[in-house]
Amino acid sequence: MPLRGPEPKPGDLIEFHRVAYQHWGVYVGNGYIVHLTDQEGWSSLSSVFGETAVVRKDRLESVACGCDYNVNNKYDSRCSPYPAGKIVNAALKQVGKKMDYRLASANCEHFATDLRYGKRFCDQVDNAVKYTAGGTAVMATGILAAVAISSMRSNRQKQ
Repeated sequence: MPLRGPEPKPGDLIEFHRVAYQHWGVYVGNGYIVHLTDQEGWSSLSSVFGETAVVRKDRLESVACGCDYNVNNKYDSRCSPYPAGKIVNAALKQVGKKMDYRLASANCEHFATDLRYGKRFCDQVDNAVKYTAGGTAVMATGILAAVAISSMRSNRQKQ
């Protein structure tokens, strides 16, 4: 699983590069991340269809599923992150909780940024709204989600 850039430190945001979207989590140390995902732990996109997701603590490599990933604290220039210990403790307290999942306002990137900054950000959603018209953004995201889920499941079955 290729890591792009520096090794993660506790409290860092981890971006996983999937087909047609990115999955996000918070690095909590010792090779683990906390992330908002489906019950199987490999993607938040399948949660789109069920409207709920679960917070899991998983090995970084198992979440990567062979995809590239990197530390991406890109919102640090927009607002100050909480101290690493506070981020990690808050993330660990969420493990096991079921949460509503809404693609436009409560997805895995929103979850991770809320833990790091106390604010929800998601450039994927902002860009989709910016570059597509109205309902087309939702439809396009749904199509991309279905393609990505199918691809991920196919790759997982091959392993």
